[in-house]
Amino acid sequence: MGINSIKEKIMSKSRSRKYKLFIDFIKSSAPSKNIENITILDVGVNTVEYSSVDNYLEKHYPYSKNITALSVTEPEDFPLNYPEVRLVQYYGSTFPFCDKEYDFVHSNAVIEHVGNLEKQKFFLSELIRVSKYGVFFTTPNKLFPIEIHTNILFLHYLPKKSFDKILQILNKSWATGDYMYLLSEQDLIKLKCSINSHSYENFIIKKERMLGLTYQLIGLLKR
Repeated sequence: MGINSIKEKIMSKSRSRKYKLFIDFIKSSAPSKNIENITILDVGVNTVEYSSVDNYLEKHYPYSKNITALSVTEPEDFPLNYPEVRLVQYYGSTFPFCDKEYDFVHSNAVIEHVGNLEKQKFFLSELIRVSKYGVFFTTPNKLFPIEIHTNILFLHYLPKKSFDKILQILNKSWATGDYMYLLSEQDLIKLKCSINSHSYENFIIKKERMLGLTYQLIGLLKR
């Protein structure tokens, strides 16, 4: 079994666990509203799928007509694959939605791709701004020994500039620059402290572990 097959199996189990956690989260955060009427904004969908676990929410959520998907890329195959889901393309920065337009906002492994810490703060503030009841987002843990985008061991512990230089040498320049600013738990805590003014004091960080090590970080923000 190749490394990509192993990786996809691990990702499939991870996405399944995160999906179940998200469903439990929306049920507990909006108890007065029937789940079939809940609206969801999914930020950062893949308009071209490279894996069977891409767009996991759209594949499994039973009320897909209540999902709006947000992407910075061209629609590509997405409308054909998910005809009931509304797809909105935008060009970064401010989301094209009103305050509290959606009951919940979901974003899987996107925040590490929006740029540096300041851009991540703005991205998180936008997730919060357009949500009525809660925000659910995930990101791979920077301190996990394997960098999951490049499958490289330990080198991502280096300063960003050094890591980018090595990626260029290894012909992985696609993963440099704003494409990837990994976050640790401490980075999420910094983000948590930066949003107190947004009435989202109930910010919980959950950890998904693999071999006893924190593999994924999950942020749950509840009004």
